[in-house]
Amino acid sequence: MTEPALADADAAPALAEGRFIPLSDPDVTTAELAAIDAVIRSPRLSSGPATEAFEAAFAAYAGRAYALAVPSGTLGLLLALKAYGIGAGDEVVCSAYSFRETTHAVSLAGARPVFADIDYWAGTLVPEKAEAQITGRTKAIVAANTNGHPAPWDPLRALAEARGLILIEDSTEAIGSRYKGRPVGSFGDVAVFDFSQPGPLVCGEGGMVVTDDVDLAMAMRRLRSHRLAERASVVVTMSAAYQAPMSDLTAALGLAQLERIDEILERRRLTEQLYYQYVQSFEGIKDPYVAPDVTEVHWFLYLVHLGTRFSKSSRDAIVEDLGVERVQAAAYASPLHLQRHYLDLGYRKGDLRVTEKVADRAVALPFHAHLSEDEIEFIVATMKDASVNVGAGAAIY
Repeated sequence: MTEPALADADAAPALAEGRFIPLSDPDVTTAELAAIDAVIRSPRLSSGPATEAFEAAFAAYAGRAYALAVPSGTLGLLLALKAYGIGAGDEVVCSAYSFRETTHAVSLAGARPVFADIDYWAGTLVPEKAEAQITGRTKAIVAANTNGHPAPWDPLRALAEARGLILIEDSTEAIGSRYKGRPVGSFGDVAVFDFSQPGPLVCGEGGMVVTDDVDLAMAMRRLRSHRLAERASVVVTMSAAYQAPMSDLTAALGLAQLERIDEILERRRLTEQLYYQYVQSFEGIKDPYVAPDVTEVHWFLYLVHLGTRFSKSSRDAIVEDLGVERVQAAAYASPLHLQRHYLDLGYRKGDLRVTEKVADRAVALPFHAHLSEDEIEFIVATMKDASVNVGAGAAIY
């Protein structure tokens, strides 16, 4: 059993001292500190044995044959796209609703992102809407397990196979969740994870790409980096690597977190239960939505969805009011299709109405294992007062 997280000791007096309550706070114990210390004392800090051990352990955890450690989920997706030969002139269907802008990798690869709308309740890509965006230039579908909620993988797989497309699983927000009993990361031809805040498994910055395709795994490894022993290889240097490995320091921290992942997720679940208990004070609250085929959800952030009486500006005012009370909150996502980069591709407001409606009214509240019950009660009460102050009432659904 690991020792209590380091931040637990000062959690109790937080409200009395007017302590800032952060959106996320990694669950770090002496186990992680010992893992980092061991690497610092070793002769290898760059990518080496610790990284290889992390890759092997994560592949086993995800139930995949191969895992590739990378600096971020975005770079992981970029390597996968490049390994598949996806680039200029190709299209990739994806969602515009995501906290982490992993989808930027599509345009970084030179391909064109084609956005499809999401399910109103789950926030995940709708297969029928994705199919409507497929053209002769479409090469892949990128579907995300948004905020920890698994996408509808069976119909997405059927769609990809029927249209001859690569199915890429964005699991950057969903470690631990399950769809029909199977863990996220096991559904796409390739799946991408991310280990930066505010996720459960945090190692600073980093990510992992998993697959069962040996040829894809080898191609991604060649694109990621070249080993020291391969410097003189003419064959290897035929491909230009991105030099995007993970350091052993990062991997050691990630591996220590992975060994505790069930404990970390359970501690976050207790926080979720406390939130729901206090959120009941809002008029019209509904249980967090979980689709019928979803076995288990581990939320990335605790999201509160405001009712239709709220506008984007009133949502922003609530976030600002929480900030005045030293509570860090945020809009969950700024729809990708409305960001400047994608406006250049012709996207405009109104193109994805469900995405825009949901994004305008989603508030991400602090969510981590170090929150005390008093803090959660204070956060919810402050948000309730703020919602009344903006003149829209307190109805939330």
